[in-house]
Amino acid sequence: MITLTRLNGKALTINALYIETIESFPDTAILLTNGRRYVVKESVVEVQALSTEFYRRVQLLGNGPKGGMNDEK
Repeated sequence: MITLTRLNGKALTINALYIETIESFPDTAILLTNGRRYVVKESVVEVQALSTEFYRRVQLLGNGPKGGMNDEK
């Protein structure tokens, strides 16, 4: 889960696994796979960084090529 800020200043926590698209209009709009759209204060780059960190925490992304499937043995 990642915590973002709505335009009214209230916190919003969403499951980053359900993010389908992130767009800037100039406000950042996040479309989830269920069709819900949220507009937040964070930039696209910030949402991407928070999502990437979430994926690493739940071990959906590795920390790089070391220890990955493509390592030579």
